[in-house]
Amino acid sequence: MKTVRAKKYLGQHFLTDESIAQDIVSALQDKSHNVLEIGAGMGVLSKYLIEEKIDNFKIVEIDSESVIYLKEHYTQLENSIIEADFLKTNLQEIFNQETFSLIGNFPYNISNPILFKVYENKDIVTEVVGMFQKEVAERVCAKAGSKTYGILSVLLSAFYDIEYLFTVPNTVFSPMPKVQSAVIRLTRNKVQSLSVDENLFLRVVKTSFNQRRKMLRQSLKPLLKDKQLQGMDEILTKRPEQLSVPEFINLTKNIYNV
Repeated sequence: MKTVRAKKYLGQHFLTDESIAQDIVSALQDKSHNVLEIGAGMGVLSKYLIEEKIDNFKIVEIDSESVIYLKEHYTQLENSIIEADFLKTNLQEIFNQETFSLIGNFPYNISNPILFKVYENKDIVTEVVGMFQKEVAERVCAKAGSKTYGILSVLLSAFYDIEYLFTVPNTVFSPMPKVQSAVIRLTRNKVQSLSVDENLFLRVVKTSFNQRRKMLRQSLKPLLKDKQLQGMDEILTKRPEQLSVPEFINLTKNIYNV
């Protein structure tokens, strides 16, 4: 098994198994146009993405040492690397407001913020293939009724088809983490907008899960106040993990009389 040089920064453990790197790149279905890689590190994915001859391939990398390494070892990336913090980057500007696919071995410590940024930019991010800590991946892929179903499960599944692709053992990283990882894929579905205000929908979902062990009648008290919701008695006796996306939309409509 061939390996690549690896180092750790920002809580990230670098992949050393080339075959898994190839599998991750292969999982990206749309490699024809605009592709953005987050945190390329030593280029374990980048080298295979270069081979795909993508029309417009860019990298956002925060670590200056990694940027130097990439430019030295992959000269064709010279003008494709943006040295910046992905979470502070305006994604609308990278490809001039065009849609793009997103790929990366994402640092464990910023997985949730990355996924929330995807949600915020769902109009331009058409596909995501990423490696996350296994429990984060399972949470994103969870369906209603599962104990791991949560805020990101609801928000992302409203606009993306989500697939759990494969588990990655901790033995193929340097340094070796204490947890397993997993690769998932998000593919933009045909939903352009919800039938409710998305800010209100987000507020209902977050408030519901803030006290996930309680019935919705209790957890949503800050929003319900003295409102009497017609035909909502059965839903309000459920816990948030029991509600599907359409039920959360219907609940939002009733709370705000949309």
